[in-house]
Amino acid sequence: MIGPGGRGRLGARGDVEIERRIPFVAVLIVVIFSVFFARLFQLQLVQTDDLRRRSQRNYVRTVRLEAPRGDILDREGRVLATTRPAFGLQVIPSDVHQSELTYALLSMLIDRESGELRELVESPRGRGRFQPVRLAGDLSYDQRARLESHLYALPGVVSDVRPRRHYVGGQLAAHVLGYLGEIQRQQLATRSFADYRQGDVIGQAGIEWVMQSQLRGSAGGRNLVVDVAGRVVDVLAEIDPDPGGSVALTLDLDLQRAAEEAFLPEVLGGPAKIGALAALDVRSGDVLALVSKPSFDPNDFAGGIDGETWNALLSDEWRPIQDRAISGQYPPGSTYKPFVAAAGLQAGIVDPEEKIFCPGSFRLGRRTYRCWKRAGHGWVDLRRAIVESCDVYFYQLGLEIGVDRLASYARSFGLGSLTGIQLPHEKPGLVPTSAWKERRFDEVWLRGETLSASIGQGFNLATPLQLAVAYAAIANGGKVLAPRLVLQSADRDGNVIPAPPPEVRGTVTVSDEHLERLREALEAVVGEIHGTGARARVPGVRVAGKTGTAQVVALDHTEGLDEDEVEFRHRDHAWFVGFAPAEAPEIVVAALVEHGGHGGSSAGPIVQRVLARYFEKHPVVEATRVASAQEEPRVRD
Repeated sequence: MIGPGGRGRLGARGDVEIERRIPFVAVLIVVIFSVFFARLFQLQLVQTDDLRRRSQRNYVRTVRLEAPRGDILDREGRVLATTRPAFGLQVIPSDVHQSELTYALLSMLIDRESGELRELVESPRGRGRFQPVRLAGDLSYDQRARLESHLYALPGVVSDVRPRRHYVGGQLAAHVLGYLGEIQRQQLATRSFADYRQGDVIGQAGIEWVMQSQLRGSAGGRNLVVDVAGRVVDVLAEIDPDPGGSVALTLDLDLQRAAEEAFLPEVLGGPAKIGALAALDVRSGDVLALVSKPSFDPNDFAGGIDGETWNALLSDEWRPIQDRAISGQYPPGSTYKPFVAAAGLQAGIVDPEEKIFCPGSFRLGRRTYRCWKRAGHGWVDLRRAIVESCDVYFYQLGLEIGVDRLASYARSFGLGSLTGIQLPHEKPGLVPTSAWKERRFDEVWLRGETLSASIGQGFNLATPLQLAVAYAAIANGGKVLAPRLVLQSADRDGNVIPAPPPEVRGTVTVSDEHLERLREALEAVVGEIHGTGARARVPGVRVAGKTGTAQVVALDHTEGLDEDEVEFRHRDHAWFVGFAPAEAPEIVVAALVEHGGHGGSSAGPIVQRVLARYFEKHPVVEATRVASAQEEPRVRD
């Protein structure tokens, strides 16, 4: 039994046990609190900076500041393309609380359908919820004012300002300047774009593409403090973007404008003209004007072209995106005859004083080849054959020369090869030979095909720029110049980077004496009463040139029909290539009018307008006046 003092002895032992444990509990408590205090010390003092940076990520938003592209100027420093501020808006999906209400309100503020805005954002997941989505890139002043006054009620919606490309003349020189577009995935995979990223906007055509590295600037950035609703409350830091360098082109804005206006119906009458024009300085190869019609407005691409506009451009049967001046390949027609004459003279085949009879046709085998003048030209020598564009004369001359020898001389003028202009997608044209036909069609060359080649028909193809280069070689004494488009450039600090000097790509295999004979005949084409190029005359300036008409369909499809009775797409193409002043050439202009009919009446006035504008700016001193404008012009070919 336990006595009265037994419980007391047990209680005493328990108290002793508790007392023995108290130190351990105390130590445990001290250790726990020490850990708390140590962690607090670490957080408050040791890791203060790191934790501040981490916490800032929750309310600091880094915004990329796009760099303005450099300006593109003409040869006199006038702006062709520049950059202007464009006001837009973005949404951060994770910060948008009531999406339906937000999109409904935005649709009223910026005049867009709420469903369209919702589709742009879709339903992002993961990190995509925190990435900004751009809903509009170029708001009007009224739209911007409405948006800014309601931003307080639109969590997750932010406005921004970005540089936007602006092409001052709209469609003016559009194919030369090119356009912008978002970098494509396949481009990002190349070494040339190693320092670019998805979403960057780059040049995709024209000078914008060729001079991308020069025009491109360096992006900056800005750290913004935002509240829980995503609204900006402060700016922590900012690095300004560096704008791109500028590029000065050889284009003369006055000539470019005159050339483009000449294709408009209200300037020269008739419908709007489809075609191309190239104007060069015959001494340096500088491109003074380069036109392709129809055209497009590169401003449509500046903020990202919409699908409807892009599809309209692609589906247009007249291909407004194509640069006809450098990639449109057409039979050169009678503009090819001076090169046939040059080959005959240099090869010693033709006596320039010898005359042949043109009855209006030439028979070879069982086929009759007609001259454009059905009644014939009668007795003609080389000079008159060029002046009046006699086909029969050149049929016979071409047969004597032969297609292969003719091709050799034509190629020495730069025909049948790329000119070397600083633009993408140039086409080489075609100067056919017997070997080419055998490779291409596995067929032998026929003599009848030589007749067609001798008047610039058949397989012959040339671009307007190629013919401008070739006629420049006639004008300047035989130098085949590479067309130069970039005059100089400047970096972002204004340091001028001169372009390479004019490049002579070759010399024609024709003597100066024979070239001078050609120049004299070409001057008569424009200046004499029987010449076919009277519509290209410029008062006070001696102009030399050649008309050309290139068949689109076989003659028997349109024979006996008036021009207005022929379906438009079946009408002949019209050419005129001219240079001036004939006694000391400075400028050459080649113009093509698709389905324009006759070169003298359709393309000649276009060239005349460009030459007249040039000599308004650069008057000819003591010029010899050409024949009076009252003389009756011949404009058939």
